[in-house]
Amino acid sequence: MSTTSTWTVAGMTCGHCVASVSEEITELDGVEHVDVVLETGAVTVTSTAPLDPASVRIAVEEAGYALT
Repeated sequence: MSTTSTWTVAGMTCGHCVASVSEEITELDGVEHVDVVLETGAVTVTSTAPLDPASVRIAVEEAGYALT
């Protein structure tokens, strides 16, 4: 069974930003799908198990952005 969680990421301004955030989060263990809405900063992640918020924060920061 999949788990869905939604996070808000600050600082994304273009498609490259979306791709960077998506790529970093996709690398986390168990992530099946990442959907980013540029206009709102909403990042919805579908995974095989609940994700550790610290891991998501690190992935977003690796992409150069911040969770809000």
